[in-house]
Amino acid sequence: MSLIRRSPSRTFAALKVRNFRLYFIGQLISVSGTWMQSVAQGWLVLQITGSSVDLGIAVALQFVPILLVGSYGGLVADRHEKRHILYFTQSAAGILALILGFLVSTHHVHVDEVYVVALGLGIVNLFDVPARQAFVQEMVGRDLLANAVSLNSVLMNSGRLIGPGIAAGFIALVGTAACFFANAGSFLAVLIALVMMHRSEFLPMQTVEREKGQMRLGLRYAFENPLLRNVIIAVAVVGLFAYNFGVSLPLLARVTFHEHSAAHYGILMGAMGLGAVIGGLMVARRSRPSPKMLALIMLGFGLVMALAAFAPTVTWAEIAMIPVGAFSIALIATANSLLQLNSSQMMRGRVMSLYSIAFLGTTPIGAPLVGLVVSWSNPRIGIFMGAAFALLTGLGLLLQQRQSERNLQVLQTA
Repeated sequence: MSLIRRSPSRTFAALKVRNFRLYFIGQLISVSGTWMQSVAQGWLVLQITGSSVDLGIAVALQFVPILLVGSYGGLVADRHEKRHILYFTQSAAGILALILGFLVSTHHVHVDEVYVVALGLGIVNLFDVPARQAFVQEMVGRDLLANAVSLNSVLMNSGRLIGPGIAAGFIALVGTAACFFANAGSFLAVLIALVMMHRSEFLPMQTVEREKGQMRLGLRYAFENPLLRNVIIAVAVVGLFAYNFGVSLPLLARVTFHEHSAAHYGILMGAMGLGAVIGGLMVARRSRPSPKMLALIMLGFGLVMALAAFAPTVTWAEIAMIPVGAFSIALIATANSLLQLNSSQMMRGRVMSLYSIAFLGTTPIGAPLVGLVVSWSNPRIGIFMGAAFALLTGLGLLLQQRQSERNLQVLQTA
């Protein structure tokens, strides 16, 4: 943190841009509400069914559309103005939260209704995620992109820090419905921020004219570029096996540590959010990420996740989630920046949609898989499985990077 204090202007450089500052404030409020809903939804499913598999399905349904047709969401982002897409997606997400809050408050909610709302949110995310990610460069430009992506990651996890604690209090005092209503209201902050932005201050971005084969062209572009391909594959592996905390953490609290209130689950999520804020601020100081940096971060992520898996008490697990959060957000921000900085303007939406498929679209497979592993063993094994895959992937990236450096040296001396 001393490094952050010594270089505040460098760490928060993107916030000097008015449009990004508005976006940041609006999203901070909204993301806190989103995490409140995430905690409440997981707890609600466990209250209704008590099943780890049902919890995995509810989490997975939010990402099925991205898995199946994620590239289409990126193509829409390349074809249309990003801010217009966000008006639609943020409004739709707020309406879905309102519907779920109404169902819970009127005692008409069953697990099937939770599934339907989760799937609806997945359809919204299909268009929202690539548009939001591509929108960042439109606000700040290429030079501040890495910093803005890291701050955006800090923003997402500040919500994780704030939201779960509030959600735990709401659930204990007034019930889960209040979390859904609060999330619905939080989307107003984003819409107000979007309205207040000055269109003249956006960087000019070209849009893609409608043609046949554009999705296929985006796939070929990404996978013919070794750097883009390696980052996407690495993110897919950790997304599939490691980033399933919405399933593993409530089960760790409820099954392993026998905590039947939402308080410790909220603390686990909040501790991870605290670590993510710290990790994001550290990454924000670096002007340009590198593949080697990504490999080292992935190795660190696997190591601290393994330590968290075998924490002896719930208190130690909560402490362990702080470095897990720090490495997880550093990994996400670094991978995101590498992809955006190394892809062309005309392809960025489609490249980022592939990133969304790798990171979020793998959840429909990974979340039920973790649920099954936990049902056959215990939550510790489910978390450790993700740690092992992160370690193996980081090692593979590091070895590949060293081989690339050797090949470059050979070419230079030839």
